[in-house]
Amino acid sequence: MGCPQLQKQRDDEFRPSIWLGTNSKFYFYRTARDLKRIDICSYDILTGKVNIQAQERMNTYVEIGTPGLINGGKELVEWSERDGWAHFYLYDEAGKLKNQITKGSFHCNEIVKIDEKARVLYFTASGREAGENPYYAHLYRINLDGSGLKLLNPGNFTHSSSLNDAPSYFVDNFSRVNAGPKSVLYDNNGRKIMDLETTDLSRLMAAGYKYPEPYKIKADDGITDLYGVMYKPYDFDPAKKYPIIEYVYPGPQTEAINFAFSTSMNYVDRLAQLGFIVISVGNRGGSPDRSKWYHNFGYGNLRDYGLADKKAAVEQLADRYPFIDITRVGITGHSGGGFMSAAAMFVYPDFFKAAVSESGNHDNAVYNRWWSEKHNGVKEVISAKGDTTFQYTIDKNPDIAKNLKGHLMLSTGDIDNNVNPANTIRVINALIKANKRFDYVLLPAQRHAYGDMTEYFFWKKADYFVQHLLGDFSQPVDILEMSREVPMTGKRK
Repeated sequence: MGCPQLQKQRDDEFRPSIWLGTNSKFYFYRTARDLKRIDICSYDILTGKVNIQAQERMNTYVEIGTPGLINGGKELVEWSERDGWAHFYLYDEAGKLKNQITKGSFHCNEIVKIDEKARVLYFTASGREAGENPYYAHLYRINLDGSGLKLLNPGNFTHSSSLNDAPSYFVDNFSRVNAGPKSVLYDNNGRKIMDLETTDLSRLMAAGYKYPEPYKIKADDGITDLYGVMYKPYDFDPAKKYPIIEYVYPGPQTEAINFAFSTSMNYVDRLAQLGFIVISVGNRGGSPDRSKWYHNFGYGNLRDYGLADKKAAVEQLADRYPFIDITRVGITGHSGGGFMSAAAMFVYPDFFKAAVSESGNHDNAVYNRWWSEKHNGVKEVISAKGDTTFQYTIDKNPDIAKNLKGHLMLSTGDIDNNVNPANTIRVINALIKANKRFDYVLLPAQRHAYGDMTEYFFWKKADYFVQHLLGDFSQPVDILEMSREVPMTGKRK
């Protein structure tokens, strides 16, 4: 990095994390401070020459994906969202675009394998297959000249594939939140060779487990499709009225919705067993796995951008299902979800009645660059003298905490090394100054994920919703007893 040609421009950043290359060359990203300009560069170790292999320029932040090399760098496959969707582009060694490889209204995820001899790119993508949830991923192949696109693992599931080195075969694992995992062996043209495994869920079902239910609704604009999952008590009675709780995470780097069969959302399922309908749903500005427009919807409005869609989701589901009581609405989330759940109580104080906000980045001016500055945006200002400064303003939860009407529990670990506890303390300060009642749980010696106090806090949260949405203020019993008895009975002991 001592070569003069590698000295960065003002406020640029080097990211040599895409470790590709040969014995004499490696590749790196050079990004502008506002993330609207990114160069993919190669560095010749023998000559010290830097060559720009591809450039990205956008009016919001530029996302990057790991490129693929062909013949030691004679050609390069780049991932880009330049046409509004994530696709692959082929460049020559001098950095000249040869052709766009993939096209269409779907999102390419990542390069799986490049067969240099056959000149075939294997990649994963989502949103291409009609009638499917656009988050369901599939494996595809396409020739590097853009011809011969082929789906290799069809089926209305989300798929995870493992391709061998040749590449001649791959193992396809697939499931849905309401369908158990299966695995199948295919050849590289998508011809099924044999079934491998089918997960046996018979004992789980015998114990009383019920699948959650996927659903589709419209965003607050009445146009954009949103996708979610509904969790019910296992002893669900359609004749009853249930409070509804939203488990939220706003994105923009991900959406906290589990579309595959997994235990990763077990705490949401467990919360439902106490007598709630619990939902997760996407929002415009959430997942990066759709269009560039969808992903960037919240650019410049990082506090409020997803809230209207969360409110609209409950309203539509309550219209669709008479068992949902729209007068008893709760909301909860962790980290960005903690930020969002508190904001929901402040922006829609008459709609959301109770919230548990965990470790929220309530004041993004004291959070970090990669999340708040990137997704909200900074403005580059060049003075008449040529000096460059960056202006950064962002909406904060403490500014609107005075609007609180319902029941709010805030929590944080006291040594959180991701979202500094100062974020929560600033909301507390604003609430006190506004003479608002709230609850606060400090978890000693815990970092961002709550470590060995995770189970304790789950029941603390559960009891808060039981009290303020079900109206049950009876003394909670021992946490270990609750964790043994609640999951399959659907009853609070």
